[in-house]
Amino acid sequence: MAKANVKEQIVTTSLQLLHSKGFNATSVQDITDAAGVPKGSFYNHFASKEALGLEVLQRYVEAVDQLAAVLQDRSLAPKQRLQQYYAAMIAGNAANGFNFGCMLGNFSTELSNQIPAMRSAMREAHSGSATQLAAVIAEGQQDGSISADAPAAELAGFVNDAWQGAVLRAKAEQSSEPLERFVRVVLGRILT
Repeated sequence: MAKANVKEQIVTTSLQLLHSKGFNATSVQDITDAAGVPKGSFYNHFASKEALGLEVLQRYVEAVDQLAAVLQDRSLAPKQRLQQYYAAMIAGNAANGFNFGCMLGNFSTELSNQIPAMRSAMREAHSGSATQLAAVIAEGQQDGSISADAPAAELAGFVNDAWQGAVLRAKAEQSSEPLERFVRVVLGRILT
């Protein structure tokens, strides 16, 4: 039981550190110091820092998926679901003062050329996000609340890409304005 707790402590601490400092700027020593565990404990649970990074990325994606649960709430109209989803995402970014950005976006820029397994995991996560958005957009197209001028999958891919750019800008500016502009333009002009 203690080993599972140590592993969880390492993962939880790493999630915070890797998200705030970045993958390359965070050493195994930084992680074990912050987690309050011996360095050997790290290697008892993870073959490498890359293996930990993959687990941390998966944990981050699961947390975002919890926020995305509203996208499946059919008691709400499709645009309301999108609005609530992005409101929750903006609140999450605001909670850390817009300093961290999106771990998926951060890792994409930092690691996609370094670690093939990480690139694959990020591709899968981006694809899963776009698939969830496409389903909601398609429902909106079916009920007429969203224009059917472009395929739902293409709109979802664009929206996902635009969100990543807005999060990057919010991080650089430490401001919610890029995210709020994203919502105004995407929900008020693109998905109309």
